[in-house]
Amino acid sequence: MPSFSTLSDNFNDNVIGPNWGNSYGGANETGGQARVPCVAGSYAGYQTAYAWSFAGATIFMKVVIAPAASTATEAYCGVMVNAPDIATSGVRIGFTVNAVTGMLRMQSDTAYFDAAAVEITYSGVTHAFLRLREDGTNVYWDTSPDGTTWTNRRTLATPAWIPASIDQCALDMSAHRDAGTTDYAAYDLFNTLSDGAVYTGTATGSAETAATATGLHIGVGSGSGSAQTAATASGLAVFHGSASGSAQTDASASASAVIEYPEVAGLSAGDWDLYIEQGSTFVQTYTVTDAGFSWDGWTARAQIRTTATPEASLLLDLAPYLTVTGPAVRLAIPASITDALVQNGRWDLEMVNGATVVRLLNGKAVVSLEVTR
Repeated sequence: MPSFSTLSDNFNDNVIGPNWGNSYGGANETGGQARVPCVAGSYAGYQTAYAWSFAGATIFMKVVIAPAASTATEAYCGVMVNAPDIATSGVRIGFTVNAVTGMLRMQSDTAYFDAAAVEITYSGVTHAFLRLREDGTNVYWDTSPDGTTWTNRRTLATPAWIPASIDQCALDMSAHRDAGTTDYAAYDLFNTLSDGAVYTGTATGSAETAATATGLHIGVGSGSGSAQTAATASGLAVFHGSASGSAQTDASASASAVIEYPEVAGLSAGDWDLYIEQGSTFVQTYTVTDAGFSWDGWTARAQIRTTATPEASLLLDLAPYLTVTGPAVRLAIPASITDALVQNGRWDLEMVNGATVVRLLNGKAVVSLEVTR
């Protein structure tokens, strides 16, 4: 399995995804959130398998709701990276929000305790986003009100178990109380700030063919016609029109009206993952299928970085491999360039026209390492 940096979920499909297959205690996905029950005398968590790596990784998430103290002497929610032998060693690293004391604890546990843990008074606003990252030297605990501006709260030399546990760690977003009224902890925006509702299709062909993306039907407004059924052409089907409503509703739109600018800027970016075979030519084309639409006057830019964070390292600038022709954007990466890719990351594709920037696509960049050389 890959680095935790490549794990991303906005919890908008109301189904616990396969990456969270070890979830327990009634954890569920509801209302665009990962919800973890906080029930007296029991434990619950939204958890991955023990098959991930934290070395060199970054994770962040939003804590939407923390449990209430009620009559408990112990009530909390927490986000932890667990060592593979946690059941016997109690080794883990992460955050705990203590509902009884009102403190946010940054801890690196052995036997489920860290005598040197750092605690600050918790604020659901100031500390809405929590981030844990490791860079090969240190682990950093950061907080943010918006997922963009971060404040470091603790730095610690990387514990030896982290690099020694490649593909053996689990991520656990949990909740527990020993008494009091049942409620829940709610988490959102895991390693992503994109919370738009999209419909994702499939891509045909392999990384070595001129593959065409055929999904990503995005509807705007509440006019007539279905944004899902009206899109039959291949490519990125984007519907523009003058209908009112929310860009995130399961809406319909009029596909006949073409408003090239600035209507395009009002659409949410589509989720689209790149699956790149190291050492092979990669070609995909992303097409807007509105009749008469053209990207004339626009330029395309894209990058692959280690994570979607300000401190992320650049893995590959895709701009030299992008071509804009009419309604289509073609990404063609030579084999000599993909040969140097050895790490998964995040990417996005933006269209630029003067001062206007439209994020068209975003998602994971997953690299399949080459065997034959």
